[in-house]
Parts: sequence; C-alpha cells; structure tokens
Amino acid sequence: MINTNDFKNGITILFDGNIYSIIESQHVKPGKGAAIVKAKLKNLRTGSIVEQTFNSGIKIESARIEKRDSQFLYSMGDVYYFMNMETYEQLELNKNVLGDDAKFLKENLIVNITTYEGEILGIGLPDKVDLTVTNTEPGVKGNTTTGAMKDATLETGMNIRVPLFINEGDVILVSTKDGKYVSKA
Repeated sequence: MINTNDFKNGITILFDGNIYSIIESQHVKPGKGAAIVKAKLKNLRTGSIVEQTFNSGIKIESARIEKRDSQFLYSMGDVYYFMNMETYEQLELNKNVLGDDAKFLKENLIVNITTYEGEILGIGLPDKVDLTVTNTEPGVKGNTTTGAMKDATLETGMNIRVPLFINEGDVILVSTKDGKYVSKA
C-alpha cells in the first residue's frame, strides 16, 4: 500500500482493477476543505491516459512490475519471438500486444519486457535504434534548401522522413519516442 501523499512519477499502482503508472502528480490544498492529490495516470494494459483526483492521505495498493531484458529474435507473421537473457527461455508475443513498438524491432535488439504477475503488459525500447535505409530516392543536386526532407523505407518496413543526403544502405538513428530521424549512425 502506498499513501497518496507519496505519489511520485514512475510509481505503479492498482486502481479500479487496472494497473497504472503515475506520469505526473500534484498535491493541492484548496482554500476550504481537505487537501487532494491530482494525478495523471497511464493505464499499462491499454496505454490510455486518465486524470484522477484522490483524497490526500488515503492508501492505494501498489503494483509490482517486473522488467526483464530480452533479445528480439525474429517474427513470423504477427508473432514476434524473444529470448529471456537470464533463463534463455523463448517467449512469443502477438503484434497487438506490441502495438506501434513492433515497427522498431530488428534482430538481436535488446528490449525490456514488462510483466505484472505473469501478464505481459508490453515492451520497453531503447531511446534510439539504428536501422538501415532500404529504399529512398536519391537527393536532387541543387535542392539543398534548409531542412529539406525526403521519404525513406527502413529495414523494418517503417517509412520516415530523412534529410536529402541519406542514401540507400545508410544506417541511421531513429527515435523510438516519436519515430523521427535523429542522425546518421
């Protein structure tokens, strides 16, 4: 159990039958009445974000989340295969569990698989991944306006915008937060 006064970013709680991670919390003392705690919570099962108000000083059940390093091995259709780096057990995850994170997965990438009492909640990717450009138009000479971008397809099948100087076969860093080009690797 955790007191609402002790809410901090990143703490996981059980509330209304769901598992939430606290994104932001604020202790508020109105002019009249008791203090309250306003919290922005992310549902770890659905990914939705809700705002909730709690009375100050009440106890909420905490959720113990486990994160294990796993290596992405390969995918077949909508099934993705991972290997636990400690026990070497293989784990199969469906694409709907991974959501948009699936487009960043390439062979041998190390990810954190997040679980709660054996239930898989999702994966944690590194901040940036290096991916190879498999298809892009060549940059046109003279078209060097500041910030000019072109479309590129990466080895995972993801399409992003890259600067004109990027060519097929180049390895680039892509942010897993927003899916944008960061730099040439």
